Amino acid sequence: MTALQTGHVALNVTDLARSTAFYNQVFGFETLAEQPDGDRGFALLGRDGTLVVALWQQSGGDFATDRPGLHHLSFQVPAVEEVRRYEAVLKDLGVRFAYDGVVPHGEGASSGGVFFSDPDGIRLEIYAPTGADVAPAPVQGAPTCGFF
Repeated sequence: MTALQTGHVALNVTDLARSTAFYNQVFGFETLAEQPDGDRGFALLGRDGTLVVALWQQSGGDFATDRPGLHHLSFQVPAVEEVRRYEAVLKDLGVRFAYDGVVPHGEGASSGGVFFSDPDGIRLEIYAPTGADVAPAPVQGAPTCGFF
């Protein structure tokens, strides 16, 4: 068997144009392909020609955190300073954060980031492997990303 790595992630959204703009603005993705019209709307987003996120307009309402399925989608960046740059972009967009500022993944952890939701309530995280240990962990006895 060969080693596996994550390919792309596909998300159901309620408003394709809104979600495409959000993911492109926040993450710097480019739209690789799209079908914005009709009952089969989709957008394929990525970087340097590589698909990262697929958006499918085929749902209504908000993301249900009390149902089986995706818990959250996480993106890693090399350094906590980059997390802070993303945080500034997110604040300018008026995004709803789960915690105030960059927080560690848990008690005594150096890794951490920002935890927030997209326009449909899908939980997202941008984190760095080190540098988040300057703030207290917002959740005691469990990973920060587990219960936001």
